[in-house]
Parts: sequence; C-alpha cells; structure tokens
Amino acid sequence: MAKNEIKYLTAIKTEKRAKKFCRFKKYGIKYVDYKDGEFLKKFLNEQGKMLPRRITGNSLKFQRKVADAVKKARQMAILPYVTDLFK
Repeated sequence: MAKNEIKYLTAIKTEKRAKKFCRFKKYGIKYVDYKDGEFLKKFLNEQGKMLPRRITGNSLKFQRKVADAVKKARQMAILPYVTDLFK
C-alpha cells in the first residue's frame, strides 16, 4: 500500500447543503394561485407528479395549498395529469 492511498471507513462530506426553507413564509406569499402554471411547475417532477415536502422544503400548511392548486390547475387543463419530459 502506497503512502498516498488513505482509506476511510466513512465517506467524507466535502460540501455543505443549503438549508431548505419554505419559500411562502420567507417571501410572504399568502395565496397560491392555481392559474399560475409556471409557478406550480416548480413543485412537479418531470412526469408531472407532486414533489414531497422533504424535497421542496414547504411547510405543511403551504404544501396542502400547493396540492389543492395543482389539482385545480389540472382540472382546468393548465397543467397535465401525466407527461413525458415535462420541464
């Protein structure tokens, strides 16, 4: 074993992740508009599924409001129910 080969038992974390935050609380957004399709696309993945709270960082209150807004937007045909390569 050469001198410059050092093996560790655990992985070394080199970068620190940015802390997640609720964008609604931070920017003072009180109403989630279902007619704004571009804003709602931020909470959907490529297949058109809703992203969970642990990924988006939303609080429970606003995650529910976003879910209702996405459902209304799908009914009004602003957002699709299922798609390939949505973004």
